[in-house]
Amino acid sequence: MVAMPEQGAAESAAALDEAATTLMNVLARAHNGPDVPVPATQLRALFVLERGPVNVSSLAAELGALVSSASRLCDRLEAGGLLMRDPGRDRREVTVRLTAEGQALLDRLRLRRREELARVLSTMSSPARAALLWGLSQFHEAASGTPDGKSGSSFSMPA
Repeated sequence: MVAMPEQGAAESAAALDEAATTLMNVLARAHNGPDVPVPATQLRALFVLERGPVNVSSLAAELGALVSSASRLCDRLEAGGLLMRDPGRDRREVTVRLTAEGQALLDRLRLRRREELARVLSTMSSPARAALLWGLSQFHEAASGTPDGKSGSSFSMPA
């Protein structure tokens, strides 16, 4: 379904929802490789940590999870060599950060996602690709709440 300019927000939202589902399916193919040792929730945590070290409470807030759940998630990622814990001055506050192996995993995923997207985009006409990218940039700005699209908004999907 393609939303036309004269359609209302509800019809446009339905069309976007359908397209977003397809986009998520394309991206999921990249995440389902045999060399991806972690499920989606753990990947989300790694993408949060890619922005820089955070304490476990902040990570839990970003993920919309309990601190105890985020701590267990960090246990699994640490056991897999994908993150490291750094004790703070206060023993109760622990900072977590990506390891080189964790960053390498995210880099592989990003490359694979871009290859999947390029495969799909290559089947589209040049004007359709341009329109899509323009529309997505406008959507990004609107969703971010700033004209340049840069915001401290929370992160819910792996980038």
